[in-house]
Amino acid sequence: MASNPSKVKVKTTLPTRPFPPASERPRIITERLTIRPFSQDDLEGYHELRRQPEVMIYTSVGRIDLDLAETQEKLNLFLPPNDANTYNFAVYLSATGEFIGCGGVHKTNFGWVGWPEVGYMFKQEHWGRGYATEFVKGFVKAWWKLPRSLAKLEVDALSVEGGGGLGEDGVPEQLSAMVESKNRASMNIMAKVGFRQFKEWEEADNRPGFGGVPVILSGFVLSLGDKA
Repeated sequence: MASNPSKVKVKTTLPTRPFPPASERPRIITERLTIRPFSQDDLEGYHELRRQPEVMIYTSVGRIDLDLAETQEKLNLFLPPNDANTYNFAVYLSATGEFIGCGGVHKTNFGWVGWPEVGYMFKQEHWGRGYATEFVKGFVKAWWKLPRSLAKLEVDALSVEGGGGLGEDGVPEQLSAMVESKNRASMNIMAKVGFRQFKEWEEADNRPGFGGVPVILSGFVLSLGDKA
């Protein structure tokens, strides 16, 4: 297992910032899902999602939201003006109009590996039906279509095939994901969508209430243009 991996500086591309305003982002329509920019109207459904312990155990906080006000604080990250730095979507069943989850690039700065990181959450009663895989495939296609700019980044060296750095031609842009290895469903989703697992490591779970117990994490990347 690898921990504290070395970093490498790379020339690459990234989506041009700020991101398009939520009001101007097109909906992503898949076979069964309507994936649309978050709005204030999503508060109730988002709160129901974040009140499910089975869902929240795999998040950075590891617990359900205490009240609607806490959910509102989280939702605000995806509403104007914060939508300039996040690219996150609400997910609905097209057939019924039910809010079933959310996902996208939800952090205002790029994460642990240096590349943009995709994540998702779905209500527990909708697990096992292929919705998360369908969402990630749809999101990836939309992500690669965003306008891009040249960029220099410091990233996990293992995330770059061949370990390439600041070469003349640069390296392909990556979209990353991090999954707790015991979350077999998400591990399988990464494989189905075409993400490459580039490392596995152990670290202490320092979330409040988890006592620092060791957990095994897996890192994945998908290269620009790879077919989801």
